[in-house]
Amino acid sequence: MAKTIYVLNGPNLNLLGTREPETYGRATLKDVEALCRDTAAQHGFTADCRQSNSEGELIDLIHEAGTKQAAGIVINAGGYSHTSIAIHDALTGVKLPTVEVHITNVHAREPFRHHSFVARAAFATLAGFGIDGYRLAINGLAARIGAAAKS
Repeated sequence: MAKTIYVLNGPNLNLLGTREPETYGRATLKDVEALCRDTAAQHGFTADCRQSNSEGELIDLIHEAGTKQAAGIVINAGGYSHTSIAIHDALTGVKLPTVEVHITNVHAREPFRHHSFVARAAFATLAGFGIDGYRLAINGLAARIGAAAKS
């Protein structure tokens, strides 16, 4: 079984902790990455955490995950979730189990955030759990692919 989970974060997520903390909280991207690495390790995986503000770079990372036969992808595509058919197509193209994550409940926000192209390429979407959504996503991905938690 592949041992790497790609955790991909899109535009503006590098500003976590300082960008609109009343909406996104005070946790930083480093906090998210530490949470993901710790959670992945509980299932015997490593988390390869990457962030980019560039749509093309995110697509390249999705392709890399496919080429390296990663165990799966956890993605918070940020604003690209609502606009990027290209990210959707990359995810469906690599055929890896994918979980979409949003820190906030996008359905309780502006109407333009209610639709996600990424969600159509994922087997699950988590929204509104803050950064804990990443932990839930990794646990759900591990369960989906049949990985048991280590004691």
